[in-house]
Amino acid sequence: MTTKQKYTELIKSEANRLGFISCGISKSEFLEEEAPRLEKWLNKNMHGEMKYMENHFDKRLDTSKLVLDSKSVISLLYNYYPSKELSVEKSPKISKYAYGNDYHFVVKDKVNELLYFIRENIGEVSGRAFVDSAPILEKAWAAKSGLGWVGKNSNLITKKVGSFYFITELIIDLDLVYDHIETDHCGSCTACIEACPTDAIVEPYVVDGSKCISYFTIELKDNIPNSMRGMFENWMFGCDICQDVCPWNKFSKAHNEPLFNPNPDLLSMTKKDWDEITQETFSKVFSKSAVKRTKLKGLKRNINFLKH
Repeated sequence: MTTKQKYTELIKSEANRLGFISCGISKSEFLEEEAPRLEKWLNKNMHGEMKYMENHFDKRLDTSKLVLDSKSVISLLYNYYPSKELSVEKSPKISKYAYGNDYHFVVKDKVNELLYFIRENIGEVSGRAFVDSAPILEKAWAAKSGLGWVGKNSNLITKKVGSFYFITELIIDLDLVYDHIETDHCGSCTACIEACPTDAIVEPYVVDGSKCISYFTIELKDNIPNSMRGMFENWMFGCDICQDVCPWNKFSKAHNEPLFNPNPDLLSMTKKDWDEITQETFSKVFSKSAVKRTKLKGLKRNINFLKH
């Protein structure tokens, strides 16, 4: 076994021990195929008010601009699929990823543990962990690392567990053994395209972010356009429709991360509770949740929008 193989196996074994469901590795380089796609998407204003997507164009496509002398991109998947859904009939709905503690902190702690392990067991390795908080195309790197394929709903999909997981990257200046790209297994299926109530999937593999329910309920700070009334199917924070209808998600398995379990107070919320939510309740229920991003004002705006 070569040193590269030994280090690669060591890293993948530790990633598994830390609870990641998959670990794939690819060569750190410029994402040539993604460049024109990203440029076209931005030029068509499919990012809406997410102006940060226009920043750091080069960094999004070239990992060597994020970590100097980087050699490898380690992509990791961390499951968040719940054992049961929260939604009570006619109550406002929250995307599954936000049921428990904010994934930014939970997953980043895990990736940093992996980086610490690498330095302890391999030596002086320079690197950085990225969890949805830097200009990096996570799905493209995960696909390049053989973890799955980017589906028609633009989510990374795997044959084994579907798509309900977080993607994170660790970019390091260490040569490793690289994995092969996974083939596309969407076939002729168009379930996600047909199910999207706002027609956000404008063509297979292209999502107009400015039409997505998640965009309106999380990213958009202004009032939600009246033209969208009656189209949200009770989603008040995020949306899981295109994942819920994906046939590959019948293979989703419940996570075993205690920090992703819902706050007990969240489990007991009724439609009336949501309609009358106060700052005190919001702070209590969402003190560690990603829902904090929208603040009480944003959540109330979303809840009120669903009533009409």
